[in-house]
Amino acid sequence: MEKRRVVVTGIGTVNPIGNTAAETWANARAGVCGIGPITRFDTTDFKVKLAGEVKNFDPEPVIDRRDAKKMARFTQMAVVAADEALKDSGLSIEKDDPALNRCGIIISSGIGSLPTIEEEHTRGMQRGYEKVSPFFIPMVIPNMAAAQIAIRTGFKGICTCPVTACAGGTNAVGDAFHRIRDGYEDVMIAGGTEGCVSPLAIGGFSSMKALTTATDPNAASVPFDARRSGFVLGEGSGILVLEELEHAKARGAKIYAEMVGYGANCDAYHMTAPAPHGAGGAACMTLALNDACINPEAVDYINAHGTSTKMNDSCETEAIKTAFGDWAYKLCVSSTKSMTGHLLGGAGGVEAVLTALAVHDDFVPATIHYEQPDPELDLDYVPNVGREKKLRYAMSNSLGFGGHNACIVMKKWEG
Repeated sequence: MEKRRVVVTGIGTVNPIGNTAAETWANARAGVCGIGPITRFDTTDFKVKLAGEVKNFDPEPVIDRRDAKKMARFTQMAVVAADEALKDSGLSIEKDDPALNRCGIIISSGIGSLPTIEEEHTRGMQRGYEKVSPFFIPMVIPNMAAAQIAIRTGFKGICTCPVTACAGGTNAVGDAFHRIRDGYEDVMIAGGTEGCVSPLAIGGFSSMKALTTATDPNAASVPFDARRSGFVLGEGSGILVLEELEHAKARGAKIYAEMVGYGANCDAYHMTAPAPHGAGGAACMTLALNDACINPEAVDYINAHGTSTKMNDSCETEAIKTAFGDWAYKLCVSSTKSMTGHLLGGAGGVEAVLTALAVHDDFVPATIHYEQPDPELDLDYVPNVGREKKLRYAMSNSLGFGGHNACIVMKKWEG
């Protein structure tokens, strides 16, 4: 049986460089840095001072005030991004239409709502634990973003939440792609979301030496640079509407890109460190290429995981060389985390949005803040200035704690 084709027909995002897809893409093209001093809590007693926060986020045009109070920040951002993506797609299905049974949702969050846990724990300590909010549990569980979007849209197909740390957003998009390709659904809302710029999150990542303590926003998230010293925690959501090709064409939908490949595997090696030489990541990229039925030489751009940690950037560079051979030196490899910071479970969603737009517009966003090359990292990291380039295929990588790896491949849509 011939596999069904899947296309991207809608995009939406809320992230440190934009509260809409248009604003995000304009800033990504311009190389705008969304990293700055943490404002969500007092960092006086913290070594870590910077984060990629969403600025001026107001959910109320999309979510009324009463409902917003029952949603944690990660859910609010996903609902707003999904609303934008669905409107962008032009898809409209009445609430009682049987077609809703073939529309599904896969939204990842790596953590859920740590800020709500912190707030309610404090309340419990002060007033007694049976006085915590009755909305506490449904607010913090990671699947609630997907559930709230389902409630609002009426989508009754699969509704789930892969929790695979920093790979989750890409797993969500890839899993949704396969659901449509294999005939289970015709439309999927897919992506990732995270909202945990909070004392406990910053403290936890800081104690494991994962975060940079740089105080200059322009020298903090520096992927592939010799100065890299840890990632910058970010927040936000990136959502795609994926659709079976004939379904999209029948309603005259605009198409950003075609989804053609997905790979997912595990290092089975260590809780936080990648496997030596990036072996798992390399195998995952090869899985995605094989799923897309293309040779490595077909890929022109990789939106790298590129977290700005010593180990990730070295291992990912090795992985790319293993998977692509000599072609690795002819690829563009950039990390948009240089602009946004690392959104954990939301990263893959936002980076899928940026990859779709890159393919659509034939433009490769830069790795900004790149000043001091590392002699061992010798690929084309698109330093500091984005690049006009004809893109046939583009890949987006996500590599998560626990050894989770996920890669997706998008193809230029040419009608």
